[in-house]
Amino acid sequence: MELDELSEAIILLVRAGVFMRIAFCFFRMMGNEDERLMYKKRAIHAGVFYIIAESVWQLKDIVFYYFA
Repeated sequence: MELDELSEAIILLVRAGVFMRIAFCFFRMMGNEDERLMYKKRAIHAGVFYIIAESVWQLKDIVFYYFA
């Protein structure tokens, strides 16, 4: 039971962190036109990280379901 609670807490932290990172990048893009491409790339990388992180947790759940 503790492992499930810990994984849910980590998933929540990852989701909140990625959301805050993307929001920060968008605000910086609005404020500074010279560095717009750099912050756009960083926002895209944060989105890719989110997709990979969610995939890892889904694979973990599948493996635990299969072997448990």
